[in-house]
Amino acid sequence: MKRQPTFYLTHGGGPCFWIEFPEPFGPGAYEGLRRYLAGLLRTLPEMPRAVLIVSAHWEESVVTVSTAESPPMLYDYYGFPPHTYQLKYPARGAPDIARRAESLLQQASIATREDDRRGFDHGVFVPMLVIDREASLPVVMVSMRGDLDPAFHLAMGAALRPLRDEGLLLIGSGSSFHNMRTIFDGADEGSTAFDAWLNETVTATDADTRSTRLIHWDQAPAARASHPRPDHLIPLMVAAGAAGRDSGSRPFHDTIGGKAYSCFRFDSP
Repeated sequence: MKRQPTFYLTHGGGPCFWIEFPEPFGPGAYEGLRRYLAGLLRTLPEMPRAVLIVSAHWEESVVTVSTAESPPMLYDYYGFPPHTYQLKYPARGAPDIARRAESLLQQASIATREDDRRGFDHGVFVPMLVIDREASLPVVMVSMRGDLDPAFHLAMGAALRPLRDEGLLLIGSGSSFHNMRTIFDGADEGSTAFDAWLNETVTATDADTRSTRLIHWDQAPAARASHPRPDHLIPLMVAAGAAGRDSGSRPFHDTIGGKAYSCFRFDSP
């Protein structure tokens, strides 16, 4: 079984692949991101057994693992057209894999609990409906811890690293820019500067330096203008922690609605 890479994905805005946003976005604003996600599985060394995903839209006081066999849908967005509340993602859960992940976290002294009712939030089903349209891969969800501490989530990713050698694809699903107060104003708002810092941090540094920089992400240029709250950035910490000493790359970069967005990938040498 070949080691899988780990990813940090920008999952777009709400049900972005099934609607047209007004200016400054305009028609097809998310088409580049859709194409990237649609081709992601073809870039893997082999088809994964399952996907483990940490979504920016699931926070708990204790790291929580979804053990549902057939997770329902969780439409955790508001004010979108009615058809976007009819989207379905009928992927299976994988309680056995969930409990393997839970065991690894506990071995790393990370407290956990289980949730057998959690549904697929849009940080899961929006990208996965494009990545695996047929819902052929089981999906296990793991929450962030509510304090959103970057060092903790790097350690959390490190604890989950063995799953990569067991055929699992680890995905942190968030957004490299996430400031809802300015997202629709069409201005750069520092997103390019922060995105450049992210790219340098992930692709041009060794693993130790990368971790140090990520822990102190709020010192980066335009950090708080890009992430007033780090919920959409913390999944990157999990992906980077799971990467270990693997190098990072930026397979997707685009300007959407005037803001810079990226996705990152970590691979074995």
